Amino acid sequence: MDFASSSPVLAFTAPATGQFRVVNVESSRGTASLRGARLGAPSAQVGAAWLGWTAAAGGAVVAGVRLQTRRARRDGGARSQRAVLHAAAVAEAPVQTEEDARPVFPFAAIVGQAEMKLSLLLNVIDPKIGGVMILGDRGTGKTTTIRALVDLLPEIPCVIGDPYNSSPTEYDSMSDDVRNRKAKNEQLPISSMKVPMIDLPLGATEDRVCGTIDIEKALTQGKKAFEPGLLAKANRGILYVDEVNLLDDHLVDVLLDSAAGGWNTVEREGISVRHPAKFILVGSGNPEEGELRPQLLDRFGMHALIRTERDPELRVQIVEGCQKFASDPKGFRSEYNADNKEFADQVIAAQQRLKEVTMSPVTTRKISEVCSELNVDGLRGDIVTNRASKAFCAFDGRTEVTEDDVKKVITLCLRHRLRKDVLESMDSGDKVLKVYSAIFEE
Repeated sequence: MDFASSSPVLAFTAPATGQFRVVNVESSRGTASLRGARLGAPSAQVGAAWLGWTAAAGGAVVAGVRLQTRRARRDGGARSQRAVLHAAAVAEAPVQTEEDARPVFPFAAIVGQAEMKLSLLLNVIDPKIGGVMILGDRGTGKTTTIRALVDLLPEIPCVIGDPYNSSPTEYDSMSDDVRNRKAKNEQLPISSMKVPMIDLPLGATEDRVCGTIDIEKALTQGKKAFEPGLLAKANRGILYVDEVNLLDDHLVDVLLDSAAGGWNTVEREGISVRHPAKFILVGSGNPEEGELRPQLLDRFGMHALIRTERDPELRVQIVEGCQKFASDPKGFRSEYNADNKEFADQVIAAQQRLKEVTMSPVTTRKISEVCSELNVDGLRGDIVTNRASKAFCAFDGRTEVTEDDVKKVITLCLRHRLRKDVLESMDSGDKVLKVYSAIFEE
């Protein structure tokens, strides 16, 4: 067997007989054939069959392809290890480091788009704000900025082997299995991972998003064979939906419900499975391609409106930065390492300071007066504006919210909650600021 640095592909074929055959494991340097291991669905049983990848000092390890064969079945299970097909190989290439991964445009190098960057940072500081809806012109760096933000965040501790990125310490971010293990005082293996960034494609089905239950395994073995979906992978991370205004409404409802409640429940054929799904929901889109329903817009905590930069100097600066990054990604990133670290330290400090931030009753009352004057339906506008003001205060290094903090965020929190009037000539953001000035500066 000879495996190269690229991940080998284990291919199976399913003949009409219902049998499966391990065909080969391909790599860029050669092919290792693993023929003759048949899994007859009607007549043979699969023993412990699994394929795992682990990182070792020398490279990636293919650990444990074990398939029970006919001879093992004839032996009645005795000494079944003799009839086990075990494939293991160690790649000669070194472990892939962070520098070898696909480079991400540095957050500190993004020019303009202050609303979008501020909204994303505030949601990272306080995820309970409720996510961000980013609407604006195409080609304005929406996706680039979101990926740059994830690259900025520190690694998080996770329980090894848990498909939901469960936290070893935060009870609300643990799956039921991890909670039970912790209740038994079991020692949980812990590793660090980068904050997950999950892209939701437009063509995704509800089963792919929420997860699905293997009904056949549940009926034959009596086990809840749950296959986690994208919501499970996004737990404790960011779920990004590009062109969210083109996504099916029922999927948007599922995403918003999970983001608000922090849990995802899958009901199939009388079987119920739930798991933590606490993530920051970020949606982007172009208003020219369609708009979201007002009920769905209201569920997003903040709304950033992105416009194309008109200043020729800034446009030239953006173009030059993109060209430098395309020519030498590592060198370009190294120029902004210090600025990125400063952003990261500021975000971490704000997260720790957030619990100490206070807001005077007078300021809270004035925020509610603004929402009432603007005829904002419900109380989400009041709640989100309060949270965003405190997050901005913490980000600025203070513990007492001022009226200026409210002014910085109130447009982002309320502009998408106003009732649309086709005869209204004033922009929704300007209308929010006008009412703010009338109440706060009277």
